Amino acid sequence: MNALVATLSQLEGPGIDPLLYIGALVLAVAIVTVWQMVEIVDAYNRGALTVFGEYRKLLQPGLNVVPPYVSRVYTFDMRTQTIDVPTQEAITRDNSPVTADAVVYIRVMDAKRAFLEVDDYKTAVSNLAQTTLRAVLGDMELDDTLSRREMINERIRKELDEPTDEWGIRVESVEVREVTPSRDVKGAMEQQTSAERKRRAMILEAQGERRSAVEKAEGQKQSNIIRAQGEKQSQILEAQGDAISTVLRARSAESMGERAVIDKGMDALENIGQSESTTFVLPQELTSMVGRYGKHLSGSDVAADGDRLESLEFDDETRELIGLDDIAEIIGEIDAEADVDVEAMEREAQAIKEGEDVGPPADGAGEAGPELDVAPDEGSGGD
Repeated sequence: MNALVATLSQLEGPGIDPLLYIGALVLAVAIVTVWQMVEIVDAYNRGALTVFGEYRKLLQPGLNVVPPYVSRVYTFDMRTQTIDVPTQEAITRDNSPVTADAVVYIRVMDAKRAFLEVDDYKTAVSNLAQTTLRAVLGDMELDDTLSRREMINERIRKELDEPTDEWGIRVESVEVREVTPSRDVKGAMEQQTSAERKRRAMILEAQGERRSAVEKAEGQKQSNIIRAQGEKQSQILEAQGDAISTVLRARSAESMGERAVIDKGMDALENIGQSESTTFVLPQELTSMVGRYGKHLSGSDVAADGDRLESLEFDDETRELIGLDDIAEIIGEIDAEADVDVEAMEREAQAIKEGEDVGPPADGAGEAGPELDVAPDEGSGGD
């Protein structure tokens, strides 16, 4: 007031009405008073009103009337705010030095408590985040600090929740931006990583070589098996062919040999019939041959000295061994011309017995033999 009176006294001059000065002063005071009474709060803010230093209420967004000259308004931003946590140095549980920094996202949930319970909530949250970050890193091993970033964020957020709730602040999230080990530790880690990569490369190369050797050995084994099977099959077929050839040669020799003996015998009988002797000597082969064919004719062997003549045919064991019964299935029946004509042999044998002339053979290869007289043997000599 004294300053205002001094100002008015200086403005006084000749011809000026003092009431005019008083009116102007009252108008200025009124304007200042109205300006002090009106408080405009933005939509994203809240205002804490104090009158004579006493907390009265929270001012909502819009136009608010407050006591002039004796009130103060403290504005709080209700939006999500970002607080940078400075880089912190810590020693991990395995005694490895690391440095880390983070970002904390907070929101004022209760402006009254943020005004009354804490001096500067941003500074308080920042300091609390720094100590919590160092504590969390010191409780972990180096590998976990580098690989388990999400777990670090969650632990820091939980550690900040309890004290900040009392301040009316909610910690929405915490993000650790970078965890950096010391230079020596980083060099050792690089060497370890390089050695691990070399070890894996050597293991993969050894596995590849082993698999290649296994595949090669397996292929060689299959090749040997197939080759052995082919050789075995070839030997079987060759042995079967040899057996068939041997049997065919044996049967052919048997048939041709018997026919040759008969032909020779017939020639001998013809010569004997032309001689003057009454005693006839027949070869043992001829009598055996006639006996064998007699078996085919009569169904029994011809007795000689009380013993039975053995058949020249193969027994069952021999036939099974050489596969004689299967020859017909493989190459067909042997040509019928190779078989002995039993009926012709029967006629020839009967003619020899009765001393009659032997007619020409069925195939026309021989001629009729002389008429033979066969007398009973009365002694060991003849006339």
